[in-house]
Amino acid sequence: MQLSDLQNLKIAVIGAGYGGAAAAKALSLLGARVDVYEQASRIREVGAGIGLRPATMNRFREWGVFEAIAEVTSPSDYFEILTASGDPIMKEAWPAAGEQTHTHLIHRGDFIDALMGVLPEGMVHLGHKLETIEDRGDSVALTFANGAAAEADLVVGADGIRSVVRHQLFSQKAPVFAGEHAYRTVISVDDAHGMVVDDNLRMYIGRGTKIYLLPLRHRGQVSFDITALHPDGTWAPEVTKEDLLRTVEGFDERLVNITRDLDMDTVNIRAVYDIDPVGTWHSDSVVLVGDAAHSMLHHQGQGANSAIEDGGALADALREAGSVKEALALYQATRKPVTDELQRISRQGWTEDEIDEVFPGQRPATAGQE
Repeated sequence: MQLSDLQNLKIAVIGAGYGGAAAAKALSLLGARVDVYEQASRIREVGAGIGLRPATMNRFREWGVFEAIAEVTSPSDYFEILTASGDPIMKEAWPAAGEQTHTHLIHRGDFIDALMGVLPEGMVHLGHKLETIEDRGDSVALTFANGAAAEADLVVGADGIRSVVRHQLFSQKAPVFAGEHAYRTVISVDDAHGMVVDDNLRMYIGRGTKIYLLPLRHRGQVSFDITALHPDGTWAPEVTKEDLLRTVEGFDERLVNITRDLDMDTVNIRAVYDIDPVGTWHSDSVVLVGDAAHSMLHHQGQGANSAIEDGGALADALREAGSVKEALALYQATRKPVTDELQRISRQGWTEDEIDEVFPGQRPATAGQE
């Protein structure tokens, strides 16, 4: 699109999570007027750590925000998968993207704070819970629970796994329970019983349970995550310390001790859900990004990375195509095959026998998928 057309474009982004904030930054750099509407009264990310892949960090460099992100991360050279008792299964360098070879480990809260910090003042409107979206073809009307209303030439639905935009316009399928729980917290490195010796991610697997140790050296902490098979699909289930200890039976005694020492008030407990692939992500003036488009299980660690890549691809498409309509089609054609595959791979298991089958999605030889 011509620069003048982009500068006249009024864009509304629904949701100020990773995908929404990344899309807002990328789209604002085109010169468009961007407003972000977030239902929460304050931005707060709970949970623990994630890894920002080399391709994702390249996007941040492109947008001029690399340093803002990098300064609150720990750069990692590789990831390692081990048995429950600590025997090595595999060890891989992160898939490189150009000269960028490190995956940057970051706390979710630090990440969203950094993203919010690089958005222009006044762009994000808190306390705006979307109630209705009316797609008029060449414009979109929005109403919010607080009584506010807005119109835009393009609406970006970045409102997560339970997306109102997706439900009202594209798919009414409910999220799908994975038969797992995720227990996430952050502890001091001093409380990790000597298991954190560098900046590299390690995952221990056994009997349907996965334990992740993700160092956050810049904080002097480590993200400690347990994913375990569980039949309770309650969105935020109640789980006791004794329940957690049963899930880690047979693991390295140091992992058991970490679990035993946890303050349960600090543990974020969630049932694990994703969504089935959505057939179409866009109309002529509304488009989905991130979890709203392709929420996936966390087994590949690609949810946040995919959301950020979506924002970059959407901005690229608007720059390259002749119209918004053409740009949205180009964006979907670029991103959907990648995220469909990541959704599929992420639904596969992580038993020792399955790793060779699952892992091609992350090996350096297939870095183009990242």
